[in-house]
Amino acid sequence: MVLSAFFYNPQGDHRLSWRHPAAPGREIFDLDYYRRLAEVAEEAKIDTIFIADHLGIWDTFESGVAHYANARLEPLSLVGALSAVTKKIGFIVTASTSYNEPYNIARTFASLDHLSKGRVAWNVVTSALEEEARNYGLSANINHATRYQRADEFLDVVTRLWDSWEDGALLINKESGYFADPSKIHYLNHSGTHFKVRGPLNVARSPQGHPLIVQAGSSEAGRELATDHADIHFAVFRNEDEGRRYRTDIDERLVKKGRGPESFLLLPGILPVVASSRQEAEERQAALEELMIDRVSLDLLSSWSAMDLSAYPIDGPMPELPDEAKFDGWRTWLNIVKSETSNAVTIRQLARKIANTGSVPMVSGTVTDVADQMEAWFTSGVADGFNLMFPLLPDDWVNFARSVVPELQRRGLFRTEYEEGTFRDRLQLPRPANHINRH
Repeated sequence: MVLSAFFYNPQGDHRLSWRHPAAPGREIFDLDYYRRLAEVAEEAKIDTIFIADHLGIWDTFESGVAHYANARLEPLSLVGALSAVTKKIGFIVTASTSYNEPYNIARTFASLDHLSKGRVAWNVVTSALEEEARNYGLSANINHATRYQRADEFLDVVTRLWDSWEDGALLINKESGYFADPSKIHYLNHSGTHFKVRGPLNVARSPQGHPLIVQAGSSEAGRELATDHADIHFAVFRNEDEGRRYRTDIDERLVKKGRGPESFLLLPGILPVVASSRQEAEERQAALEELMIDRVSLDLLSSWSAMDLSAYPIDGPMPELPDEAKFDGWRTWLNIVKSETSNAVTIRQLARKIANTGSVPMVSGTVTDVADQMEAWFTSGVADGFNLMFPLLPDDWVNFARSVVPELQRRGLFRTEYEEGTFRDRLQLPRPANHINRH
């Protein structure tokens, strides 16, 4: 199975894990903290570290600066540093198609791929928060359909920029005077709805051909974007039956687009909590949940549903949720709210449920319990591996790497040594052909 060690907040994937006595403090802005996490993951032979990101403080209706652990290092800079102090582990790095330009992203990821010797992947996001839009000169979020149309063209331009240098184009022939073979370098001259890009890239083709493409949106538009462009899809589903339906849907989309299953990895997110007993695992999670603040959970629920719920009685019923077809926020999260609404009587209960459990299922218990649950999903074909979203860092990350990973290795479900080659090679994903002339 493929294992991806994930973090959004540097203290863990619980919204208020930063309040826990074992959570890090100011060291979240220091390289040594992340180097330790990377070293632990690399010692365990974990495939990749996945760094999520937003382009602003998440404070839709409540001061995120005051309560959320939203401040974090810019991830491309962080990965540039981490790639220099590691040897084998891959890096999935988030960058937005809504508030960047294709040439910048193509150049940055190609450069990181060279510097890391082929260990980089781009997690493509369309940025759904109004807070992000306001940091880039807009008064409101970009329309959902427009974001995904822009992302589709953005990805097309980036991949063609990566292809603007063919394999073998770089010569550096001092005798002939040719730095590169002009017949193997191509101009794009792209003029589309959202972008106009001449090209070629000023970075030679990188070790993986293309850095891997990762996509995490589970809405209709997100699934279409993933099956059009992605190598890896971070999926959100709650149980094995839901996962089986999700997998069937994705496989059918891939077939329609002429893609085989060998070209696409499906990694659902899970929250792993490992303890000496199931009771201890439950107690550890309960301790985290006690740290939750009502105004923070209410703000999260307000953001996911795009309604200021502070205007309603917190112990009253949830108002009618927006129509997904007209919703410009995160449709994946809106659907999660809808699915949980019937299980919570009041706004307070629903807010706490969403804030404490997030969007993915918890897999908790002893080492054997956690390994059993992961093996069941993997062997059933629901998952090619897992995006590991640890509630508390560094403890849950270290515990998993040093206890569950050896158990998965003992069962023959996970590598004991890194395979040779690039990140793409290790995942047995095909090297992309050069399609610069396809337009």
